[in-house]
Amino acid sequence: MNNNSNTSVPQAREAMNKFKYEVAGEIGVPLKQGYNGDLTSAQAGYVGGYMVKKMIEAQERQMAGK
Repeated sequence: MNNNSNTSVPQAREAMNKFKYEVAGEIGVPLKQGYNGDLTSAQAGYVGGYMVKKMIEAQERQMAGK
């Protein structure tokens, strides 16, 4: 997993990184600081996909006024 160096808002980089580790913990993927080459592409993809799912859910809640 990269360190979100392509995040267009630099202040969001740390928050996204923290979010990535929270999601990995929720879904049981052993993500750690530094090298994660021992993860399968499926595990890494699952973290990214679940992050997107959670962000969409949060945006939907916000749009619904909740």
